Amino acid sequence: MREQRLVFGEVAREYDEVRAGYPAALVDAVFGYLGRVPERIVEVGAGTGKATAAFAGRGARITCLEPDPAMARVLRDRLPEAEVRVEGFEDFTPPAGGVPLVICAQAWHWVAAQVRLDKARATLSPGGVLALFGHEYSFVDDALEADLNRAYAAHAAELLDQGHGPPPPPGEHWLTRELAGHDGFTAVTALAFESVVPYPTERYMALLATFSPHRMLPEQQRAVLYGGLAAAVDAHGGVVRTRLSTTLAMARRT
Repeated sequence: MREQRLVFGEVAREYDEVRAGYPAALVDAVFGYLGRVPERIVEVGAGTGKATAAFAGRGARITCLEPDPAMARVLRDRLPEAEVRVEGFEDFTPPAGGVPLVICAQAWHWVAAQVRLDKARATLSPGGVLALFGHEYSFVDDALEADLNRAYAAHAAELLDQGHGPPPPPGEHWLTRELAGHDGFTAVTALAFESVVPYPTERYMALLATFSPHRMLPEQQRAVLYGGLAAAVDAHGGVVRTRLSTTLAMARRT
């Protein structure tokens, strides 16, 4: 049985190639909230290092936790200076005294809900910061979105509720609400970053192939779906202009 949280390793190189990274302004916001560039960071669910690269470039030492060996292998190749551990956050033993910053990009929902905030608090030093962030995708072109949804309805209706609708305001995002609901954290704040990323047809199909709900489809069904989606994109000029909304939620350990 394939475990959905580990299917990304099937396309680890493609994931690293087509998934969006994170803006320098987000890193600035995290370090500004913390009040300094920390000497050490623990990153939860580091994947291939899409966020790691942005933070590592500022001089902090990063311990990357990634349970998928294939994803971890790409991360090691990409950032040999990072400490990469093939393990989940649930199994991580925090260092004595904790660290000043824990980050998690696009992976917090894969950590067991009953332990993740308690484990984060145990990993942080007093006053340390937990920063959670991730991208959500929507479309600039409403007509293209409608045609793509028709392809989903015809070939994979079960994915329609996985759609690319606009995210809620950052203060109402589930990451923000989760932090605000835990008495081990205080001073919760949230920010949003927006950009538009163009994806030509082939690259857009490669992007979709890195999303776990798509990966869980039977291979034949996925091929038929992608044929319909590619035809829709081509009919609209061969480029998907994707609106990328990045939410950042931060809180300080009490």
